[in-house]
Amino acid sequence: MEIWTTEYHTAGEPFRIVAEPPVAIVGETVAAKRVFAMRDPEVDGLRQLLCFEPRGHADMYGCLVVPPNDAGADLGVLFWHKDGFSTACGHGTIAVGAWAVNSGRVAAPADGVVDVRIDVPSGRVTARVHTEGGKARAVDFINVPSYLIAQRVPVSTSLGELHVDVSFGGAIYAQLNVADVGLSVTPADLTQLIEIGREIKWALNDAPVAQHPTDERLSGIYGTIIYEELEPVAAQPGAAPSLTQRNVTIFADGEVDRSPCGSGTAARVATLYAQGQLAPGELLVHDSIIGSRFLATIIDTVSEVGQPAIIPMITGAAFQTGESHFTVDPADDLTPGFVLR
Repeated sequence: MEIWTTEYHTAGEPFRIVAEPPVAIVGETVAAKRVFAMRDPEVDGLRQLLCFEPRGHADMYGCLVVPPNDAGADLGVLFWHKDGFSTACGHGTIAVGAWAVNSGRVAAPADGVVDVRIDVPSGRVTARVHTEGGKARAVDFINVPSYLIAQRVPVSTSLGELHVDVSFGGAIYAQLNVADVGLSVTPADLTQLIEIGREIKWALNDAPVAQHPTDERLSGIYGTIIYEELEPVAAQPGAAPSLTQRNVTIFADGEVDRSPCGSGTAARVATLYAQGQLAPGELLVHDSIIGSRFLATIIDTVSEVGQPAIIPMITGAAFQTGESHFTVDPADDLTPGFVLR
């Protein structure tokens, strides 16, 4: 087997793009293709091959490009990580948008804006790509409707009872204020942040608050967002200070998002809106544990599953880091690979 990939990072988080998957992926929609991929040994084996060591690592992320649901989108995407196929990925959407323009897959002006419409398992999203000199320089990730599910949900943990907010931003996230556990969102505390993030995810994963009201395929706690309040900063020179937070998202089973997490940022925006802390048109400056940054805002309010919801827009940038040509030696008894954590 030979596999060609294009490597990107968005705000520090890796994203491996497989433009031409060498396996058959069956399903009438991208959501159906995800279900097929989760069950099919060949597709799941490809995920493992590209994500597991020695070709990847425990925190690798990527996608398989597939046909869209219909002519209304430019392409479809199946997101993957070491534990399976996710329903949403904001940093990946930003990377795919940049890749689609930089590779010529989607025509774009040399200096201007173009919308790349992408079907993902949670719905249709848009990567609004801003170009300069023929290259993608910034991407607005316009997500599916996002909304608060529940506030101050009690969770029993090794640190005692904690309270989290739960929101949907293409995937379902629990959100914990790091002050509640006496830590900070810094690399020095990362091991403890991973531990409490995993605890909360698995404690709530099968709880009623983790059940999507209309699509069981979207159920389950995808990750725990552990956030920290910061002093407001100006998003742009000369602008007024904006609400500012730093977070680390512990997703899947103990994976660490190096970026501020795109779909997680959508969930945070939905929570802040429901709590009256962020109004449409206002900015959230959202930093990651490594200091990279997304800017997020609310561009519309809608009704979703019978309750108020918002359309969030998260802005970031993605950059190509290389291209890879992977091979598999038939005699290699470590295929598809291994994960040490």
